[in-house]
Amino acid sequence: MANKRNQSRHLPAFILLTLAEGSTYGGAIYTSLIEKIPNFQCDQGAIYRTLQQLENDHAVIFSWDTTNSGPAKKIYSITETGLKQLDDWKDDIEKRIVYLKCFLDRYESFKK
Repeated sequence: MANKRNQSRHLPAFILLTLAEGSTYGGAIYTSLIEKIPNFQCDQGAIYRTLQQLENDHAVIFSWDTTNSGPAKKIYSITETGLKQLDDWKDDIEKRIVYLKCFLDRYESFKK
C-alpha cells in the first residue's frame, strides 16, 4: 500500500542527517541512504530535487569541488538553518513513532 511518495516523506530529514555527518556530493548522499536505510527506495532525481529545495530554504549550501579530474562536483554542507530543521525533524519523527506504536498496539489487540 505504501508508495514511493510516502516512503520519501522524510527524505529531507535523511539528507540533512547525512550532511550533518559530513559534507558530500549528491551521488554519495544517495549511496549512503541506500546502504544505511533498510528497503530504501528513491530515485537519484528525488535526491537532487530535495537538495535544491533545501538550498532554497537555506538549509544547505554548496561549493564546487574541482580538485579531481573530470567535471566539477557540487559538495553540499548543512547550515545552521539546516541543523535547526534537523532538530525539528527529530521531534516530528519521535511523535510519529509514538503514534505508530499506538496504532500497532491497537491493531495487535484487535487481531487477538
